[in-house]
Amino acid sequence: MKLSQLSRLPPRWQARAMRTGFNLHPAFRATGGRVVYVAPDLLHIRVRLALTRRTRNIVGSLYGGSLFAVTDGIHVGMLMARLGRDAIIWDKAATIRYRRPAFYALTADFVLSEAELQDIRDALDRDHEAERTYTVLLTGPDGTVHTEVQRTIYVADKAWYKHHKLRSDAAGDQA
Repeated sequence: MKLSQLSRLPPRWQARAMRTGFNLHPAFRATGGRVVYVAPDLLHIRVRLALTRRTRNIVGSLYGGSLFAVTDGIHVGMLMARLGRDAIIWDKAATIRYRRPAFYALTADFVLSEAELQDIRDALDRDHEAERTYTVLLTGPDGTVHTEVQRTIYVADKAWYKHHKLRSDAAGDQA
């Protein structure tokens, strides 16, 4: 099921469908992570990255690629589900900071607020596009932060983006 179809489901099924969709998607599945919780309002998602044979590096700790990959696409999915089909949303940039190795499962919480969504809608009404940077902490069972990932998300009004892209592509063709 595509995220754009999520709004067609009854509200009580949307969180379950989103969790299942992430967990069954081959690219997300390959990270070794699993979505373990999606809030009914789709504003909070919790991901768990277990230490397994597939996520372990040569020294026995969680592999850095898995730590980075498990954060990919979650905020984009949340924004797509909440902002709807009239927005273009994609990851623009990301950085990672490894604070300490993890020899056990970690969790990451992805959180948005209604105020944040309203700020994005206001920016789209005003400027037709916006960027937001979100920080995700991968923490151990005791709350110790092992990894910090910052992801910059680009959001644009779909109609404006298509018109703007056509104009810039046409200008590039004339050069």
